[in-house]
Formats: sequence, structure tokens, C-alpha cells
Amino acid sequence: MTAPDPTPAATPRRRPLWVAAGFLMTGLGVLGLLLPGFPGTVWFVLAAAAFSRGDPRWEAWLLSRPVIGALVRDYRAGLGMPLRAKWIACACIVVAVAFSVGRIPALIGQIAWVLVGLAGVAYITMKIPTRRAQEPGA
Repeated sequence: MTAPDPTPAATPRRRPLWVAAGFLMTGLGVLGLLLPGFPGTVWFVLAAAAFSRGDPRWEAWLLSRPVIGALVRDYRAGLGMPLRAKWIACACIVVAVAFSVGRIPALIGQIAWVLVGLAGVAYITMKIPTRRAQEPGA
């Protein structure tokens, strides 16, 4: 008895929906590259997953992009994030929480928002592996 395929191919009627979702997530990923405090990589990873179910040619296109493709391939390989990217991500979380917490009227909401930010920083620092810089010639 064999185990089911973890990512079954989409039915022919659903493939266009997966492709559309892939483009939507790619657009959000591009916004994430432009807007501080808005993550980009997660959207590209999700876009690649959607494209893989909708049309592998679009997945190959996304993975062939110079920066985006490397980010998705590194994530899929479990290589983690470069230390500099971790610092930037954590700093963006702290800045976003600091600027927005005052806009929340209720104290309990402010506390919850700070806890969400701390959870994000904790996840990045403790759960995501840190990719070491490659040595020259390696």
C-alpha cells in the first residue's frame, strides 16, 4: 500500500483557479518587496505552491526569477534565512508594532498586538534556521 501524494494534481477545472491564486500571491509578494513591514517571501512560497498545482510552467517561471527563485528554493530546501534578512525582518516587525500599537484604542488590544509581534520575532529567531554566508570558492 502506498501513501497518497502530498500535493495531488488539481482537477482540470480547478487549475485556472490555482494559476489565478499564484498570480495574486505573486503580486502580494512584489508588494512585500516594496513595502517595509510587509513580508514578501511567504507570498512567493505560496505562489510557487499554487502554480505547482495549477501549471508547472508558471512555477518554473517563478523559480527562474533571480532573487525570488532563490528565496523559494532556499525555503523548500530548509536552508533558512541569511542573518541579515533575519535582522531586517525582526526590525520591521518591531517598527510596525511600535507605530501601530498606539492606534489600537483598548489596552487589551495593544497587549495582544505586542504579543503577536513578539511571537513573530520569536518565530524568526528560534524556529527559522540561519543560513551562513557561503565562503569564497565554495
